[in-house]
Amino acid sequence: MFSNLEQTFRWFGPADPVTLSAIRQTGATGIVTALHHIPCGDVWSTDEIKHRNAVLNAAGFNWSVVESVNIHESIKTAGSSRDEYIDKYIATLKNLGGAGINVVCYNFMPVLDWTRTNLDFRLPNNASALRYSAPALAAFDLYILEREGAWREFSEQQKQNAKEYLDGISAEEKELLINTIMAGLPGTDEVFTIAEFKEHLKRYEHTDATKLKENLSYFLNAIVPTAEEQGIKMCIHPDDPPFPILGLPRVVCMEKDLEDVINACPSPNNGITFCTGSLGANDANDLPGIVSRLGEHIHFLHLRNVQREADGSFYEADHLGGSNDMYAIMKNVILEQKKRIVAGRDDIAIPMRPDHGHKILDDFNYKTYPGYSVIGRLKGLAELRGLEMGIKNSIG
Repeated sequence: MFSNLEQTFRWFGPADPVTLSAIRQTGATGIVTALHHIPCGDVWSTDEIKHRNAVLNAAGFNWSVVESVNIHESIKTAGSSRDEYIDKYIATLKNLGGAGINVVCYNFMPVLDWTRTNLDFRLPNNASALRYSAPALAAFDLYILEREGAWREFSEQQKQNAKEYLDGISAEEKELLINTIMAGLPGTDEVFTIAEFKEHLKRYEHTDATKLKENLSYFLNAIVPTAEEQGIKMCIHPDDPPFPILGLPRVVCMEKDLEDVINACPSPNNGITFCTGSLGANDANDLPGIVSRLGEHIHFLHLRNVQREADGSFYEADHLGGSNDMYAIMKNVILEQKKRIVAGRDDIAIPMRPDHGHKILDDFNYKTYPGYSVIGRLKGLAELRGLEMGIKNSIG
């Protein structure tokens, strides 16, 4: 049997309640992490990188993937200081490359990272999952944020559903909804106020999807030569959810968008983080087909599942359950590995992590980052490694 996927686990650093010693017991050999304490846009120093790497190595891990080196808003909006921030980004890449860390995941989502409306959605077995409710998001946009132009973007039925949702929740639940949607970057406790978020929206008044794609292309053409020099594989994470929200454009939602990213700066070092949950929240995305057609550009795998609902809502399902065919996805990933062997590539063991686990069992005793409980992700990793082994044994 050829190389397995590299089993990794996300770790948010020393403040993460999920310890490295706990992660060792999951069977993961690699860590996916970032220097979350360094403000977005600042250079990651060689000393900071070496210190984090030493901590991981001492615990028996490789630093397999950086997730993420976040991109400053000036780059996304083509602000006056974007070249300054690109130069800082390049400096960070050089320091990472010098430390032998060669996979960097990033995203180009404006202002907010992944967005949910409920961080404690209870399943029939009382496990806790993340959920995106389309009526809740619409209620926030229309009646709480009161965004200019929002009224024209929703159908009459969606407006009615949003009003019914808002009328059915308490003041405390309304406040929780606001804080959940306004959460900032992963690994931080930042929550925007409504006023702060409206200021961010103003900065995007002249940045539509076309312009945002142009700005992404500009960024890639500036940084990919350094990635090539340093042997770093850059891999963009799809937008989550994979459609525009709250008046902000999103440009990495569909297979065509992934193709556009690749074609914006053709290079083996410009690739994709294939997130089955983000892409899979839109039923127009053919996930197994994307692996078949764009597999050579996949440098990192986020494997999770979502259960889609008719109104555009979804929740995080079991890794092998939900609306997406994880068997077909995994099979095509394994076939991509075989193609890489034939091509003589050295990146056969693609880093893979179980994404967004449920809270189950003892997870409820720890305040972990949403979606990053240890036992729920351990369950997902165990299921995924079993699926991988079964398929490899069946196809030879």
